[in-house]
Amino acid sequence: MTPLFDIKDALMTSLISLARVDPRVCIVLNDSLSSSKAHNFLDEFPERLFDVGIAEQNMVGVAAGLANSGLIPFVCSASCFLTGRALEQIKVDVALSNANVKLCGFNSGFSYGSMGATHHSTEDVAWIRALPRLKIAVPCDDIEMASVIRTAYEHQGPVFIRINRLPVPRLFQNDHKFEFGTAMHLREGRDLTLISFGLTTSRALVAAELLSAHGIECRVINMSSVVPLDSIAITNACRETGRIVCLEDHQLAGGLFSAVSEIVVQNMPVAMLGIGVPGVFAPVSDTEELLELFDLEPQKIARRVIDWLREA
Repeated sequence: MTPLFDIKDALMTSLISLARVDPRVCIVLNDSLSSSKAHNFLDEFPERLFDVGIAEQNMVGVAAGLANSGLIPFVCSASCFLTGRALEQIKVDVALSNANVKLCGFNSGFSYGSMGATHHSTEDVAWIRALPRLKIAVPCDDIEMASVIRTAYEHQGPVFIRINRLPVPRLFQNDHKFEFGTAMHLREGRDLTLISFGLTTSRALVAAELLSAHGIECRVINMSSVVPLDSIAITNACRETGRIVCLEDHQLAGGLFSAVSEIVVQNMPVAMLGIGVPGVFAPVSDTEELLELFDLEPQKIARRVIDWLREA
């Protein structure tokens, strides 16, 4: 059985490692010590963990102030509350001010499942992507998570990192290097390209194997850098495979599908299919059931692609 890994473990392990060598690294959170898995950071660096309580706007403002004083704050909060409640502060205090703040939005997508639409975070990329100066990363496994944290730390300026809650299989080796603006090709194929990020990348790989059994060979691209996008990888995929399918546990409007479509329509228009949340609020349900409902389970991804190709 394929082992699964919680990428939040990699998040905190990476932050502790950075904090040991750089006294500027700190964490700001909103009564989310347990859900962010920050206990070990608190034990080792109690003076560098700032818990503002359930006050997300204040949390982002505090982080901007810490950054302006020369620290490197990593804001750790559930993505639905970080991006929803504190969007104005993210816009003004972080993006407009170009503050060196790293926003870590965890439990994204349908992570909260049965808590319903108030807790589903299926709009976060759309909101943040609209803001200038903010880079966006969506790591797909624990190895990439660690590399994203290192790259975000080395980048001078604001970053948003979207982090899911479900354990995922490990896709990369320890020497994997994440770079903003660079996509990773995980599988080659000539018939179409599956573009995914975060939780959906491992599912894209399984779906590609299922499609291969039907004679459909898929290229799989892990688009973990959403801002900036790898426009060359997208354009080459259009030219070489002729069709693009985007997979995301996010609204199709404003998310990965929209971002990729902007590149496709400007450079090399081809047929596209988006598999994600089609402009609705997701119901209350188990996380896995919601992923299946929106066709993000590998068998359903494969079936959607087959039906789409038949209609073409």
